[in-house]
Amino acid sequence: QVELVESGGGLVQPGGSLKLSCVVSAIDFRFVPVNWYRQAPGKQRELVATISRDYKTEYGDSVKGRFAVSRDNYKSSVYLQMNNLKPEDTAVYYCNVVLVSGNYWGQGTQVTVSS
Repeated sequence: QVELVESGGGLVQPGGSLKLSCVVSAIDFRFVPVNWYRQAPGKQRELVATISRDYKTEYGDSVKGRFAVSRDNYKSSVYLQMNNLKPEDTAVYYCNVVLVSGNYWGQGTQVTVSS
């Protein structure tokens, strides 16, 4: 069964940094693009970043220049380095893969940016 497990969230002050991790199991991770989404209270889920199977990256406009997505195929993991965090980055962050068999999500990790 496909499983995605996020970690690394927490409380950070504005201007600070966090690194999120997502471990993906039960698939051949090397060939799968992975997405990071976030959802703030009362808002729709938003695509934050994507990394393709050949390491090409794309970012949402609100995080360009501050966030960086990477992957380690040996560890079946994807990472989201978040720098210069702002209060508006506060959300639950989810990793996601879309396969022929379905659309899979992790349980999410809470990121709170507050002084």
